[in-house]
Amino acid sequence: MVELQDFDMASHLRNEEEIQLYLNEVLQEDNVELILSALGDIAKARNMSQIARDAGVTREGLYKALSGKGNPSFATVLKVMKALNLSFEVKQSYA
Repeated sequence: MVELQDFDMASHLRNEEEIQLYLNEVLQEDNVELILSALGDIAKARNMSQIARDAGVTREGLYKALSGKGNPSFATVLKVMKALNLSFEVKQSYA
């Protein structure tokens, strides 16, 4: 029997272009849990402890908030985005 290892997306986010492509793809899904989880993957790829310090939250709190099961405030999401040097862009939706 072959034993499968857990897939860790954070280990595949090696540069800014990959991070942007990943997050933009996830944002198209309109799934809040998935978006939060993707931000968690990006934070892990960039050093979760440092991102937590920069966002002004505890490391444990950040893991929980970005687990996909957390419910962070929009203010926390914005702080995390800033700590990750990422921003949202608004454009007209034609869906």
